Amino acid sequence: MIPIAKPDIGNEEIDAVSEVLASGIIAEGERVGEFESAFADYIGAEHAIAVNSGTAALHTALLAHGIGKGDEVITTSFSFIATANSIAYTGAKPVFVDIEAETFNIDVDLIENSITRDTKALMPVHLYGHPAEMKAINEIADDHDLVIIEDACQAHGATYNGQKVGSFGTGAFSFYPTKNMTTSEGGIITTNDSEIARKARMIRAHGSQERYLHEMIGYNFRMTDIAAAIGLVQLKKLEGYNNARKRNASKLSERLKDIPGVTVPVIRKGCDHVFHQYTIRVKNRDEVVACLKQSGIGTGVYYPIPIHMQPTYIEARYNCDLPVCEKAAKEVISLPVHPGVSEQDIEQIIENVIAGVK
Repeated sequence: MIPIAKPDIGNEEIDAVSEVLASGIIAEGERVGEFESAFADYIGAEHAIAVNSGTAALHTALLAHGIGKGDEVITTSFSFIATANSIAYTGAKPVFVDIEAETFNIDVDLIENSITRDTKALMPVHLYGHPAEMKAINEIADDHDLVIIEDACQAHGATYNGQKVGSFGTGAFSFYPTKNMTTSEGGIITTNDSEIARKARMIRAHGSQERYLHEMIGYNFRMTDIAAAIGLVQLKKLEGYNNARKRNASKLSERLKDIPGVTVPVIRKGCDHVFHQYTIRVKNRDEVVACLKQSGIGTGVYYPIPIHMQPTYIEARYNCDLPVCEKAAKEVISLPVHPGVSEQDIEQIIENVIAGVK
């Protein structure tokens, strides 16, 4: 079996967790603070606030910016549902904009037409590890006095014109086991705004800065020292992991780019794609998936049903015209690209994709 994802947990992570367990301080403690400092330095942000999931990171970031009932947040429908749900949790309304066919990211040329007097924020998603078009997004946000909250849950270490994603606005990352680095479960918020950081720290701890004094409604979104200990080790390995993903992606694209019926990933000029997923487009997806499965090769379809077509959003009367998004949902298939993929695995993947599209 060649799995679609394979977390790399070694002796260093095991030793780090054992050290925390032996200390007896297994909830939020010193390791969380160390991890926050290290991750902020890595991203190039002033602050990082660790939480217990990527969804919690998005939710907390929105709340820290005061997003709530009656507000609108512009985002993409071609993402994991947590992107939109985190907006809905606050009482705000997600407003969906169509995507670019090449990168699967939000189409910046369509954003301004969706801005209303209720629009308070833009939430671009750096999907599959490819940065969204942040120059244009920044300009739109500046022109309309909007907050930027980056859904960077799949893009640890990706850069746009040399600047790491998560440092353009308020960033939100996930550390779920399939991501480019993991803490088992976990997430983190990055920001250069001290006030946003202060509010985020309160929100993750029941609205409290001082024990038993609760200044706002908050949540239990805290990360444990166990998770942070894993994260500290994984962060040191992240660049190596990303380089391996990029090498594997390059080999796959080199062999698949000229195959009729296959569209390989695009990397825009100035962007560093970290390939959380290596996603191709094919017309006969079911046949390709079946061919790969028969040979023991894992695949993923991210995402077969766009968010605006999910039952809960249909019931909420989201009537969207997103043809590019809907077409992509019928054609995308992600292939194994993680650091555990070998040269032999790549050959097997390529052979079966070619066989499947014929």
